[in-house]
Amino acid sequence: MKLNVKRTFLVGFAFLLISMFWQVYDSAMSIILVTHYGLNQFWSGVVLALDNILALFLLPLFGRLSDRTNTKMGKRKPYILIGTIVAALVFIVLGFIDKYQIASIHGMNVGPVLFDEAAQTYYFTVDGTRQLFEYDGVFRIGYPIREVVSQARGAYIFETVTKPNWYYLATFIAILFIVLLAMCSFRTPAVSLMPDVTLKPLRSKANAIINAMGTIGGAISLGLITFIGTMDPTRNYSTFTYLPLFIVIALVMLLMLTVFMVFVKETAWSEEMRRESIELGIETKESEDVEAGTKGEKMTPEVRKSFILILSSVVLWFFAYNAATSKIAVYSTEVLGIVQYSIPMMVAFISALIAFYPVGIISTKIGRKTTIMGGLVIFVTGFLCGFLAGVIPGAGWLVYVSMAVVGVGWASINVNSYPMVVEMSHGANIGVYTGYYYTASMAAQIFTPMLSGLFMDWFSMRWALFPYSIVFGLAALVTMFFVKHGEPKKIDVATEEVLVEEVPAE
Repeated sequence: MKLNVKRTFLVGFAFLLISMFWQVYDSAMSIILVTHYGLNQFWSGVVLALDNILALFLLPLFGRLSDRTNTKMGKRKPYILIGTIVAALVFIVLGFIDKYQIASIHGMNVGPVLFDEAAQTYYFTVDGTRQLFEYDGVFRIGYPIREVVSQARGAYIFETVTKPNWYYLATFIAILFIVLLAMCSFRTPAVSLMPDVTLKPLRSKANAIINAMGTIGGAISLGLITFIGTMDPTRNYSTFTYLPLFIVIALVMLLMLTVFMVFVKETAWSEEMRRESIELGIETKESEDVEAGTKGEKMTPEVRKSFILILSSVVLWFFAYNAATSKIAVYSTEVLGIVQYSIPMMVAFISALIAFYPVGIISTKIGRKTTIMGGLVIFVTGFLCGFLAGVIPGAGWLVYVSMAVVGVGWASINVNSYPMVVEMSHGANIGVYTGYYYTASMAAQIFTPMLSGLFMDWFSMRWALFPYSIVFGLAALVTMFFVKHGEPKKIDVATEEVLVEEVPAE
């Protein structure tokens, strides 16, 4: 029983293109909604939760549909093919809508937030006239002066640009809805493909490779954000159009799709995995008939309890992680004054990429649960560093340490959580259990942007963002402590030794 690294790598191209999209979505959309349309943190959080609301219903649906699909190219590939093409093309249309909104802002002569060294204050301009704010120390009514100016600029744009041209925002959200619908249609099928072609005891290591591919996709997006941003003459993310970025991302997604469709042999690889599972006793012929809605084996009460607890843990750590990562771009620019807001997340991706494979090996030695628990401790430590970066004068550099630590913690969690969930499934219903996993994660991501946005509006981003993530990270540590199932089935001593071996690249 050996892991085919090359095969897993090729399967990972689907997750790579998915991660490319979501990294741009998380990084750019929060900036667009706040600085281009003038929405406050709560309402931008509501819009950012739209994808998660759709996912809550659509991911289990498409997981179930793909389980029951039977075509020559396989169960999952048709959804990946159609969904990617639609999402990529419509994403470009979204960029054109943003371009019109930016043109309206330029037409009103509203400038970005800038710093006046002589006056020691931040300001923005309207028709060339500075809108000045007095600087009376590090804090002003509990808020850093930069945040006050940024909020004032956003409110001005909303009242003078967005409201009169409300159809731009309405069209933007409508087009965004179509893009998100397309992305939801193939996310579960794409993620389900790894366990479709991988034996259960090898799934943590395989998932490490899949997550590494996703991290590479996110890093590609962050690199493109940085590169295309520096090409803009304004050198300011609050005043330039994202259309060139969206076009490039869409084209690269289509390129990755081409590689995936050409080299991944879903039908043959799935049949090979099914045959080996039966030969090794990992699955039985009867268990293959177990499918959602059909008569078959059911979870024991003990397994069901662990299943509920691990899904609860997923909800809690996504409350923590999504709140921080969806707002880190705004936190970096508005609180820390970092112009290249993509760099902190780039650091997180690099640290996660380095950690994924060692974590996959470690989890085969000490167990999936123990690895996740350690990852949560690292996770919370990273959020603490992020908080200190914002409250200690001159310590903004700590955000890079924060993201590096968070990346390692997230790798430790992510490599093992999904395999623990599908460990409780059978071959015939992997898509259904994948849907359960993503329903839990998306349910958290529906509410956490809005809830964290409320706290940030009440207490400011500086004092609310990372403490919020710390609380939910600690809560996940508690629920995960009581999980008792989800480790891989051991075949025999010889097989256990083989678990850490790999097949050379074909």
